[in-house]
Amino acid sequence: MNSVARPSVSERVETLPADVTSFVGRRQQVTDAKRLLATSRVVTLTGPGGVGKTRLALHVAAATSRSFRDGVRFVELAELRDPSLFAHTVAAQLGLHDQPSRTTVDMIVEYLGSREVLLALDNCEHLIDDCALFVDAVIRACPQVRILATSRQSLGVYGETTLVVPPLPVPSTEAVPSPDALTQYDAVKLFVDRAGAVLPGFDLRSQDCAAIARLCRTLDGIPLAIELATVWLRALSLGQIEERLSERYRLLTVSPRNAPTRQRTLQALIDWSYDLCSRPEQELWARASAFSGSFDLDGIEYVGADDGLTPEEIRHIVLSLVDKSILIRDERDGHVRYRMLETIREYGEARLMAAGEHVAVHRRHRDWYARMVEQFQAEWMGPDQDSWILRLRREHANLREALNFCLTQPGDAVVALRLADKLGTYLGAQGFNSVTRHWLDQALTASSEPSPERTSALRRNGWVALLQGDADAARPQLAEAAEAARKLGLPMESAYVTLVEGVHAASSGDMERAALLTADAVSGFSSGDELSGRLLAMSVHGFILGDTGQRERGLALLEEAVAISAQRGEVVWRAWALLALSFVELDHDLTHAEAAAREALDLRRRVSAKFLMAFAFEILAWVSERQGRHVRAATLSGAAAAMWRTVGTSPDYFHPVGVVHHQHIGMVRAALGDDRYDAAFRRGGDLSEQAAVDYALEAVPPAGEQRQASGDETDLTPREKQIAKLVSEGLTNKEIAARLVIAPRTAEGHVQRILIKLGFSSRAQIAAWYVSGQTVREVSIPSN
Repeated sequence: MNSVARPSVSERVETLPADVTSFVGRRQQVTDAKRLLATSRVVTLTGPGGVGKTRLALHVAAATSRSFRDGVRFVELAELRDPSLFAHTVAAQLGLHDQPSRTTVDMIVEYLGSREVLLALDNCEHLIDDCALFVDAVIRACPQVRILATSRQSLGVYGETTLVVPPLPVPSTEAVPSPDALTQYDAVKLFVDRAGAVLPGFDLRSQDCAAIARLCRTLDGIPLAIELATVWLRALSLGQIEERLSERYRLLTVSPRNAPTRQRTLQALIDWSYDLCSRPEQELWARASAFSGSFDLDGIEYVGADDGLTPEEIRHIVLSLVDKSILIRDERDGHVRYRMLETIREYGEARLMAAGEHVAVHRRHRDWYARMVEQFQAEWMGPDQDSWILRLRREHANLREALNFCLTQPGDAVVALRLADKLGTYLGAQGFNSVTRHWLDQALTASSEPSPERTSALRRNGWVALLQGDADAARPQLAEAAEAARKLGLPMESAYVTLVEGVHAASSGDMERAALLTADAVSGFSSGDELSGRLLAMSVHGFILGDTGQRERGLALLEEAVAISAQRGEVVWRAWALLALSFVELDHDLTHAEAAAREALDLRRRVSAKFLMAFAFEILAWVSERQGRHVRAATLSGAAAAMWRTVGTSPDYFHPVGVVHHQHIGMVRAALGDDRYDAAFRRGGDLSEQAAVDYALEAVPPAGEQRQASGDETDLTPREKQIAKLVSEGLTNKEIAARLVIAPRTAEGHVQRILIKLGFSSRAQIAAWYVSGQTVREVSIPSN
């Protein structure tokens, strides 16, 4: 149960972010980096800011991904400010949000221990000690993992090889400034490429080649400097840009005289870009640096405004800063957001500090996100839960920044408590239970005085600790919360604490006490307007009534909870109630139990709430066992086990569920035998989240026993039959894609669906099935 499932092939390279611009040049560095990765466990790309380390790492990772069986994981660290969250950030990118009673590093090491992965860590310089300790632990324990890092300095770990990323080659003063001669220089290629993006139709042959050569030399071939300079072609000629750059550099006094020339040049170029902005543009540039990651127009209108800048003016300034490439515009799913390159953001932050506005602007940033969280809490019990989840996911880095700010400001700890507590609903739905406890622990430490905020945070922290099986941590927090709620006169908090204590009793198997406590909680919530607590209490109490032989009373309570939440257009608590209802009906009305679990799973995937996805997979596995569909039952158990690990919990942490879970495992294993059970369980664990949901809802034909016995070819589409034939010929996914003129990932998707439909776990089984026309349950040929 402690092993961590391997991601499906289709997920292997999904963590590579999209590049900002096209990749130009660097052929030698790409070759060197690939060669070093073949011989060294740790390769660090070093160089100054703006030289292109990240872009080179992205290109190398994409180019070598097929050399690593389990793909590439790219972890961006530039936005991370809190070193204590370093391991959590890596774990989240690996899809491993929580593991109870273990350090996050140990969890990651176990996950990577048997995998062949390229782990890319980008922008390590501000977390150098944490990165070094982490890399050392991974390299020692994970023999097939290689690490590609980018940093302004080496990590200093044993076995590390560094590759200095130099500026792009520039024309020498002796070079003939002709188009043909200049195209051999990567700096010129990048200049022309970016100039063409600014001025469509820009052609080297129609320009002053000598001026371009001089500009590239003046800019020292630094990619960021070249990109910042070419944007001014919208307003200036090559000669004017060259003139202003030369003047600016002659006046350069900001950087130390002993700093490398290219660093002084980059600083000068950013200074120059700053000076060319109007004062309102400069002010907004500095204030936008308060954001972490990206932000939307509403956010910058609020954070950037003061008596001198109105929201209306800010809209026009944002457009201007986008035009000048200070802000980068990103659009996804119809939402436009803005971000800055890290070097540009750091420059703005320095200007903000120099202006004495740092605390004031960060407080406005904090206030904006505190208002957002308050709105989220007010609107959560309604039809927009999926929209809110997406919105908060986009703002995750900014929410973290707001919490950090609160924890560093005297007197703001109560605000941190309120933020961390209310964000717990979102974080819990996403499966980030350890992150929830991290923020609550820090805020509770910073604010030790009794208050309604502390009481609520203690109660939530106790709840999350119970979900992770950490009853020892939960007990004192619940006791303090109960006492505080009584003294402060907080009846709704008292009801919440009673409910969590009831869950605690049920977790330990004391169902009689659990029934009494959860009944008290339902009664306590009935006198207030805390609908969220009321629905949760009804679901938990209905579950416990059903488990203790009071089926009719339990069903009545659960059906009422479903009806109330459906009337509100709410998703989360309706799914809780449906799954509780499904559990109660499991041994009474199997059709009703299956329908309720399917409905819950279909609802939960709207907000990707992983805890209840795991519970839904578990119940549907039990349903399949009772239907005699043992292969499907084992496959769903594997999918459930992988999802339980993702959220850092287990069926064993809630006694009634743990009892049924172990009975189920024993019956399915006895029906299939160890080998067949283990094969189906592994297959379920290897499914991607979407594939697991589709399988559970039978959006694809299930891999049932009868299909596995007959290998019915009519279950495959014509395209899938064609691909099965090519698999039998020994072709890889890449070769299949080339043969059929489709994308390699499309080919991977087809192969995965064939495996699911035929109930197989390897390509070798597909090949043997196709050739022989019979089912092949176990084939010793290694999978591709």
